[in-house]
Amino acid sequence: MAADINGTHDPARRSWLDSANDPAGDFPIQNLPFGLFRAGGVARAGVALGTCIIDLGVLAQLRRLTGAALDAARAARGESLAPLLALPAAALNALRAQLSDLFAAGHDSDRAALAAALVPMSQAELLLPMKPPAFTDFCTSLHHIRRMSGDPQAPPRLACLSLPVAYNGRASSVVVSGTPIRRPNGQYEAPPGSGTVRFGAEPMLDFELEFGAWLRGGNPLGTTVSVAAGEAQLFGCCLINDWSARGIQFFEMILGPHLGKSFATTVSPWIITMEALAPFRVAAPKRQAGEPAALPYLSDTADQRHGGLNVELTADLITREGACTRIVRTNLTELHWTLAQMVAHQASNGAPLEAGDLIATGTVSGRDPDSRACLAEITLRGGGPLSLSDGTTREMLNDGDTLTLRGRAIAAGFVSIGFGECAGTLQPARRLP
Repeated sequence: MAADINGTHDPARRSWLDSANDPAGDFPIQNLPFGLFRAGGVARAGVALGTCIIDLGVLAQLRRLTGAALDAARAARGESLAPLLALPAAALNALRAQLSDLFAAGHDSDRAALAAALVPMSQAELLLPMKPPAFTDFCTSLHHIRRMSGDPQAPPRLACLSLPVAYNGRASSVVVSGTPIRRPNGQYEAPPGSGTVRFGAEPMLDFELEFGAWLRGGNPLGTTVSVAAGEAQLFGCCLINDWSARGIQFFEMILGPHLGKSFATTVSPWIITMEALAPFRVAAPKRQAGEPAALPYLSDTADQRHGGLNVELTADLITREGACTRIVRTNLTELHWTLAQMVAHQASNGAPLEAGDLIATGTVSGRDPDSRACLAEITLRGGGPLSLSDGTTREMLNDGDTLTLRGRAIAAGFVSIGFGECAGTLQPARRLP
C-alpha cells in the first residue's frame, strides 16, 4: 500500500532553516530525501534540507533522536545507504518524522545545537547512494514506442500492451550526477544503409529522460511478488538519464540493447522516499479502447487507484559555451505501467530481487511534441534538427554538451518537492590505438 498522508506533509509546516522555505527549492521540510555525501574526506549518510545536508551520524551523536529513528540514523553509515534498505519502512518513517519535528519552525530552542549537524551542500561532494546489484531498464511509454517504430499511428506490438517490456542493463556503469560521460567507441553502419561497418567514436550520442526506483529486495529464487508486494519493495525514487549510443544500438539490435546502452547511466544523488511522495499519488493510466486488460498478476485495485505519480520532468541542454535550452517537458503520468507493476513483472519468472536493485521506467515521452524525451524522437523521428537558444542546432549531442534532468512532484494543496539535478557532460571518445 502507498504511504499515508501525515504531519510530515503538512503544507503549513516551515523550517527554521530559511533555505528550506524557498518555494522554488527542491528540498523543503516536506521532502527530506536520503543521500550519500563526502565532506572532510569521509563518506557520510545525510538528508537534504534546503541548501544543506543533515549529517545523520552527527545528529545521532547529538542525542536528539530516539527509538527506531535513532536506530535508522545509526544504520546509515559507511560508504553506502544499502543498510537502510534492510530496515522496515516504519523505521525510516520514524526518522523522517523526528527530522521534520527537529528542524521545523517552533523548535528554535534547539537550533544552535542542531546546526552542528548541517553541512552546506555547496561544500559537499554528492555520491552514488549505493552500488546497485542489478539495473533493469523498462520501456513503458507507448508514445515513445510508437514514435521509435517509425509510424506514430501504428499500434504497438502486443507485448508492449500486455507487459512492461524491459532489458537487463549494466549495473557497473551506473554513475552519480555530475560524472563526466565519455563518448563510447563501437561498431556502427556508416552511412546508414550502406553496408559499410566502422569501428570508432559513436556518431549519434543521445540521452533518455527516465524515472527510477531503488528496491528493497527480498523474494527468493523461484518465487514471485504481487503488485501489492511490488509496491512494498519500492524504497524511493530518483531521476535517470540512460545515455544511448544510437549508431551502435541500431546496428547491434538483434537480441536487444548491449553496448549501445551499457557505457553509462546517470542517476540523481537523492532518494526521495515513497512516504514523501504520498501526496502526489494519482490513478494509474486508463486503458484505451481496444487495448487488452492487464493480466491478473499485473492487476491490483489499490494500484489502479493510486499507483501513478504526478511528477513533472524536464531536460535542459547546455552547450559548451553555456547557452541553455529547455528541450523536454513531460510528466510521469504519461506512462502505460506503474512502478509496482514493473516490480511484479520483474519477479514474475522467479528471478530474485535484491536490496539496492535499480529499475528505470524507460523514456518518459508523452503525447505532445515538447514531451518527446530523447533526441531520437525529437530529430530522427521528429523531422528536423533541434534549434537551440544560441542559434545553433543539434541532431544529436556534441562533445561538451551538458544534459540536465529535473523533476518536481506536484499536487494541489501540498508543497511541491524536487529531486535535485541529474546531469552529465559529454567528453570526447578515447583515441583508438
